[in-house]
Amino acid sequence: MTEDEIINQALINLEKLHGIKGRWTFNGPNELDGCLKLVINNNEFVLNAEIKKELRSQTLETLLNYNIQYNPFIIIAARIFPKIKTQLQQNNIAYLEANGNIYFNKENQLLWIDTNQPIKMEEKYRNRAYTKTGLKVVFAFLNNNQLIHQPYRYIAEVANTAVGNVTNIIKGLKEEGFVMQLNKNEIIFKNKKELLEKWTNAYEHTLKPTLKVGNFAFVNENNFYEWKNINLKETTVWGGEPAADLITNHLRPEKLTLYTTETQNELMRNYRLVPEKNGNVEVYKKFWKQEETNEDRDTAPAIVVYADLINTDDKRNRETAQMIYEQCIEQNL
Repeated sequence: MTEDEIINQALINLEKLHGIKGRWTFNGPNELDGCLKLVINNNEFVLNAEIKKELRSQTLETLLNYNIQYNPFIIIAARIFPKIKTQLQQNNIAYLEANGNIYFNKENQLLWIDTNQPIKMEEKYRNRAYTKTGLKVVFAFLNNNQLIHQPYRYIAEVANTAVGNVTNIIKGLKEEGFVMQLNKNEIIFKNKKELLEKWTNAYEHTLKPTLKVGNFAFVNENNFYEWKNINLKETTVWGGEPAADLITNHLRPEKLTLYTTETQNELMRNYRLVPEKNGNVEVYKKFWKQEETNEDRDTAPAIVVYADLINTDDKRNRETAQMIYEQCIEQNL
């Protein structure tokens, strides 16, 4: 959907489904897309507005600044994922989706509608860079600046995929402006920070759910608080909160995350874990080759840990994610 289509669809659904009239103008603050006028319970509200096709957790800081600088402010998007809606609500940022769902809490007026089904996004072309396989290859590029200069066969070996996939993924990155061909034999990356943001969002919704082994709990509950004393096998590393604590010494884990190639029986035997639906130990399959990451053996790559934290609703997790970005990631982008 284009930005024009997003705002038009949102206003149509808002009036058709909820009887709320709105009018859009492009005359707004220079940095924003325009202004939205809403009539709610016979009261008129004029909001400075920004339109996005999609929202990512990493954009929250920008929206927080907009919410202060351009108050009253509203973000309009084709679709907003539940976790991000929660973050917006917690920070009192008004939002409107193309399906007519809205959150508005300003001037003693609370309006919260979240009953409409998400609009199906028609994709004319599916960029191969953001499939499950594509995300593994993009991760390898983000984690190793020099990998893009290697032969496709070597890239495929590092990312554990076929050479043909690498060709299509690089083509997709070129089409989005993340890769530029300098000459016949040389290509370079551009806008790697933006690519990291897109990867982090797609990782949470496309790749990570397919890696989930399950939730577990320790047979001895005290082992949870003594997790640093656990001797992990070479094929298993900490992710999420415990990895962040090892990297920054800034976060006390409330749940433990493991990335591994061990089987469930091996996990149970080696760490005295038992499967438990709501257990505080989450286990995921490791999708990278540890020897290719140059990371500490006991922790997942910094980019993975960053993604684990930034995609949560926890403020302290997100603060720690920013620390990891500044200490371990930024200089490589």
